[in-house]
Amino acid sequence: MKKLIGILLLCSVCSAAHSQTVLSLDSCRAMALRNNKELRIAREKTKSAHYERKAAFTNYLPKLSATGAYLHNNKELSLLSDDQKTTLTNMGTGLATAVPALQALGVDQLLNSLGSTVVNGLRTDTRNVYAGAVTLTQPLFMGGKIRAYNQITRYAEQLSRAQENAGTQDIILSTDEAYWQVVSLANKKRLAESFLALVKQLDSDVDKMIREGVATKADGLSVKVKVNEAEMTLTKVNDGLSLARMLLCQLCGIDDLHTPIQLADETLENLPLPTSGTDADVEMAFSNRPELISLELAHKIYRQKVNVARAEFLPSVALTGNYLITNPSVFNSFEKKFRGMWNVGVLVSVPIFHWGEGVYKVKSAKAQAEAVRYQLDEAKEKIELQVNQCAFKIDEALRKLQMTEKNMEKADENLRYANLGFKEGVIPTSNVLEAQTAWLSAQSEKIDAQIDVKLTDVYLKKALGKLGQ
Repeated sequence: MKKLIGILLLCSVCSAAHSQTVLSLDSCRAMALRNNKELRIAREKTKSAHYERKAAFTNYLPKLSATGAYLHNNKELSLLSDDQKTTLTNMGTGLATAVPALQALGVDQLLNSLGSTVVNGLRTDTRNVYAGAVTLTQPLFMGGKIRAYNQITRYAEQLSRAQENAGTQDIILSTDEAYWQVVSLANKKRLAESFLALVKQLDSDVDKMIREGVATKADGLSVKVKVNEAEMTLTKVNDGLSLARMLLCQLCGIDDLHTPIQLADETLENLPLPTSGTDADVEMAFSNRPELISLELAHKIYRQKVNVARAEFLPSVALTGNYLITNPSVFNSFEKKFRGMWNVGVLVSVPIFHWGEGVYKVKSAKAQAEAVRYQLDEAKEKIELQVNQCAFKIDEALRKLQMTEKNMEKADENLRYANLGFKEGVIPTSNVLEAQTAWLSAQSEKIDAQIDVKLTDVYLKKALGKLGQ
């Protein structure tokens, strides 16, 4: 029975270990990029810009369209007046009245019939009209508008990709910050647990010394206060770590924010230092930063908008071809049949006078392009400053890390001597507490310095436009 219980306990422990997900920084980045909804929106916008460019190219090609119409008229069109109809249908009778001899020959009836035939032949019967047309249009010259629009859509697609890249780098930055925050708090949790164990051990030793009469109750109270402070610190660290893990889960797209995750770097006592250089390569930033790429493309787009504004007031030429069909048709008098014809032609439109509207629009477009160019120049100045600041901060973080490592060595040595002196009875409790507090501070500063080195390296890569490459 005991063996069975032991096996069950071992299986439960193994199951719990396997249920905890271990994530590396790269896997967190990949999950965040795969599940981020804003990045999905950016990808769809890039697709939209791509199809807009495809659509713009079709303006070079001929367009074919068909049109159909049906019209019911209350009255039909008449080519003859009522008097003319009466005269034609009775012209034989009128002639016979003037010449009675014609009536005897029957000429009057023949002429009346002939007149009726003419009247019926000229009847339009346009109460129900059907019409249709197929039109082919080929632009020949549109003032450069089609070419400018194609350039704009191509730049717009590249701009959308640059914005998607900027969104990608922002997501990677947020993920890295959350990742290293978890690593920092996980290390501080172990540090808080170690410090709590130290002060508890000191509390136990002081209690024994109080019972033996070699320590005072004041010493015991001082140590117990430190124990309470250590417990509160551990509680705060645990709460902060839980929230940090939830934030990382949210960024990675993990639905259950309480999923037990463990990071590959949170168990390391010494994090590996970044291998990238700290040179402030401003030219690299100028060529890689998606913000600058976006502004450069925006400037090109506005320059093309100047051409579009100018093209509105230039002549345009287009070739057209049509096939028209109607019922009634008029190609063989008026017939209740569908008949058609084709034609070709050239359409020319020449703006003549618009009170200077074209000049004003061109000047407005030029002013917008200049405004974007000034934004580009300003962005370059800010990015140059940002790159230099990030390079300085990473060097500063590395120096700070070296100093904290030295301080930690001194704090370890100081704590060792304090514990040894306390056991020998030559160092009071207050000195031991001070040594433990100094050790805690040195360890915490080392953790902060390691995380600071990691984050400053991330910020430098972001400033250089290399994050995620």
